[in-house]
Amino acid sequence: MDLLHEKTLHFLELTANRLREDVIRMVSGAGSGHIAGPLDIADIMAAMYFYVLRHDPKNPHLPERDRLVLSCGHYCPVLYAALARAGYFHIDELKTLRTLDSRLQGHPHRNALPGIETTSGPLGSGISQAAGIALAAHLDRNGSTTSARSGQASSPRGKYRVYCIASDGEHQEGNTWEGIMFAAKQNLSNLTVIVDRNNIQIDGFTERVMPLEPFSAKYESFGWHVVEVDGHNIPAFIGAIAEAHAIFEKPTVIIAHTIAGKGVSFMERDYTWHSKPFKEGEADTAIKELKESRERMVVNHENKD
Repeated sequence: MDLLHEKTLHFLELTANRLREDVIRMVSGAGSGHIAGPLDIADIMAAMYFYVLRHDPKNPHLPERDRLVLSCGHYCPVLYAALARAGYFHIDELKTLRTLDSRLQGHPHRNALPGIETTSGPLGSGISQAAGIALAAHLDRNGSTTSARSGQASSPRGKYRVYCIASDGEHQEGNTWEGIMFAAKQNLSNLTVIVDRNNIQIDGFTERVMPLEPFSAKYESFGWHVVEVDGHNIPAFIGAIAEAHAIFEKPTVIIAHTIAGKGVSFMERDYTWHSKPFKEGEADTAIKELKESRERMVVNHENKD
C-alpha cells in the first residue's frame, strides 16, 4: 500500500467530517435513524472508500473489485454517504433516507443501490457472509471454478479482498462466532474484519449488557491475526490494513477502538444516541460544530504548508 501523503491524509480527514455532516442531515431529515455508530466509523469509511478499496463507481460490478460487507446494517447512513461522495449515485439522493419508495432505506438492500454487496439488518450474519465471499475468491484464484478446470485462465475475481465492518455488540450473537470459526478453518487470509469497538449498544454499554472482554484474546483463540488500533487515527488504521495484507495464513481482525457519536460533543460516549430522533435545534448544533471542526482542519493544514 502506498505511503500516505500529508495532502491525502488531509483529504481523508475532511471527507470523514463531511460524512458525519451527511449523517446528521440525513437522519434529522428522515426524523429517525441510527446516529452514534455511523458517526464513529466515518474515519474508517473515508479511508476505505477513498484510499483502501479497489473499486470503480462507474463499474460497480467490476469482477476484481474488493468487496465491503456492512454487517451492522443500521450503520447504513454513513455507507450511503460514502457511496454518494465516491460517485455511485447523486449526493442529492441522500435526502430521501427512509422515505417511501426511496432506495435508501433504514437498512441496506443489495439490489437497491450500486456498490452495496449484501443486504443487512439482522445482526450477526455479516462475518459469515463475508467468509463465504472470501472463500469464493480463494476457489477462483486456486483454479477451482468450472472455467479453470476446463483449462481457461483463472477468473480475476480471485484477486479481490473482502472486508467486513461489524459492530462489537453483534459479537453477542452465536452466528458471529460460527463465521469466525469457519474463516479460520478455511485460512481465509483475504478476509479482514473491522470491528467498531465503540462499547455501546441500544440498551447500554456492552460490558454491562453482555461483556465481550477479553475480546482480542477470543479472536486469537479462534485462530485469527488480531490488530488493535485507534479507529479515529486514519494513518494507524491504514497501517493496520497493510498489516492484514501481509498475513498469508489466516484471516485478520482489526479491532478499531472508537468513540460513539464521534465529532459531536453532546453525543460522544452517550449510548442513547444509538438511535433516537433529534430534538429541535440539536441537528443544527451538531452541524455547526462539524463545520467549525472542518474550518480548523483547513487552517491547520494551510499553516503546515
